[in-house]
Amino acid sequence: MPVSTTITFFAYLIMLLVIGTVAYKATTTSSDYILGGRKMGPAVTALSVGASDMSGWLLLGLPGAIYISGLSEVWIGIGLVIGAWLNWFLVAKRLRIYTEFTNDSLTLPDFLERRFADNGILRLVAASTTLLFFTFYTSSGMVGGAILFEQVFSLDYQTALLVGSAIIVSYTFVGGFFAVSWTDFFQGILMLIALLMVPAVVFFGDGNNAIDALDPAMLEILPESLTTMTIISLMAWGLGYFGQPHILSRFMAIGSTKDLPVSRRIAMSWMVLSLIGALATGLAGAVMFADAPLANKETVFIELSKVLFNPWIAGVLIAAILSAIMSTIDSQLLVCSSVVTEDFYRKWIKPSATERERIMVGRLTVLGVAVLATVIALNPESSVLSLVSYAWAGFGAAFGPVILLSLYWHSYSRFGAIATILVGAVTVLIWKPLEGGVFDLYELLPGFIFASLAGIIVSLIKPAEQTVRAKHAQFEQQL
Repeated sequence: MPVSTTITFFAYLIMLLVIGTVAYKATTTSSDYILGGRKMGPAVTALSVGASDMSGWLLLGLPGAIYISGLSEVWIGIGLVIGAWLNWFLVAKRLRIYTEFTNDSLTLPDFLERRFADNGILRLVAASTTLLFFTFYTSSGMVGGAILFEQVFSLDYQTALLVGSAIIVSYTFVGGFFAVSWTDFFQGILMLIALLMVPAVVFFGDGNNAIDALDPAMLEILPESLTTMTIISLMAWGLGYFGQPHILSRFMAIGSTKDLPVSRRIAMSWMVLSLIGALATGLAGAVMFADAPLANKETVFIELSKVLFNPWIAGVLIAAILSAIMSTIDSQLLVCSSVVTEDFYRKWIKPSATERERIMVGRLTVLGVAVLATVIALNPESSVLSLVSYAWAGFGAAFGPVILLSLYWHSYSRFGAIATILVGAVTVLIWKPLEGGVFDLYELLPGFIFASLAGIIVSLIKPAEQTVRAKHAQFEQQL
């Protein structure tokens, strides 16, 4: 790798560590570490939501899928855009108000316990499910980081994994939510620029020659090989938004609900442009590497950056990939940290723990989860897209229905909430390895449906107590 590219790349990493150090000085309470003191502005919130949502999937997984299959993969993007907009519209305001209304709940398990006046069982189930799926989700980011360092620095996979993991964990450990949100803001900007620049050079720099070189089959959105079940499965990704803790925590942290409309417009504009860039990058790769197919489809953005740009610019573009990976992993590690600190340690082990002690427990959790995720990622055959799809389904099915029902239904009970989370998680775990017929359907959809039905049926049989309903009515008056 050219020296200039290496210099640019590591200069970017140093900038992130500086942000982490500054954030460390601003982090004095557990609320600061977990939710930034609920003081995030609309622009930082918007790009932090987008960057933490899309991750390395946006620059590695999706362009790789388009590079192989063409625009038939666009249905994932359509489903995600619809789901993200509904999440902002249906969940953001209510969750921000309700979590503060319930004694300033800092985590989703904390919120659910207080929402239903639970005795701790619901909180335990929610926290355990969060840690389970986030370990796999974090692992997907570790794989993405390993692919990046493997390709760029010619390291073997295991060494690349360890180097990437160490860099990703460092500033999350130090700075908490402030560091994560502000780095996500800069990373979101860099990701968008990179995704628009790379395909633009291919298609506009070479005029119509590049466009004409595309196989017409790559441009078919509805090829004959695409079944109805496949389209439904791809569109179903949008359901996952309602249950992603690292995205929902951004809604909880925004300074004022009055900022949400502006934040939503920024976030959705960023998302649509980024997805268009990712789709175009995959098609650009199909043109550039038609005569020499890539061994790993998920490296298409990396290879295009090397081929198309001088080493200085390539260094910035490659840093964008690390940005995408880091922006999600840091959020996931932070949620795991908050869950262990607030929902296990403070709840069950030491309720009287000091602020300083809780922050330290949170930082140690970041290390612990990162180590476990790295172990899972040690298999060099791991795929970013497959790991992301599994974790995304787990969260969407287990927490999506419980969040929606909690925010909108006054008769929803703690027994119904427990049933919702368990049925959603178990459905995903059972459905995932099965194949053939209806089991080819993306596990998120059946998991979401069964979990919703379980919550509704159990709550009709065992409705919420009168005090819980009365408290929900008080919340409704806050809107």
